[in-house]
Amino acid sequence: MADADLARRIAARDARAEAELVRRFAHRVRLYGLRHLRDEALADDLVQQVFALAIESLRQGRLREPERLASFLLGSCRMIARDQRRGERRRERLLVQYGVEEETTDGVSALDLERLRGCLERLPPREQTVVVLTFYGERSGDEIAADLSMTPGNVRVVRHRAMGHLQECMGVGEGGQP
Repeated sequence: MADADLARRIAARDARAEAELVRRFAHRVRLYGLRHLRDEALADDLVQQVFALAIESLRQGRLREPERLASFLLGSCRMIARDQRRGERRRERLLVQYGVEEETTDGVSALDLERLRGCLERLPPREQTVVVLTFYGERSGDEIAADLSMTPGNVRVVRHRAMGHLQECMGVGEGGQP
């Protein structure tokens, strides 16, 4: 079936024609997205947006030259991809301008992680060792005491002091709130 016939059938709200449109052009639209947006999720979003726009436009009869369906889809790809890139650049500028913190995958901001790293480096060596063995090494107080030739009670005191220093350095109160 020619593109013009396909466009006319979609204008008549033929669901099979809509499915054929997606089957025929989805791969090309996604490849365009991968090439120009360099991100799989953004390419998938592009596919969704392009076909939503195309089907809506075809249903409303806004495509003046149905034989140019492929050109219309490519133009839609360009326009939507350009808007996505602009939006991303605008977002990056706002992050820099207003100092908004980006979230890491764990829900902790990258700036907080950097601040915590600096606070850990400022701890006295013994406190730093106890904190690292406790939270990164996942060692118990008894294991740390044996490794560092300390009593378990002394480990708890050192850990408590270290946590107080970290909270103060991070600007966090006792309840964990800034």
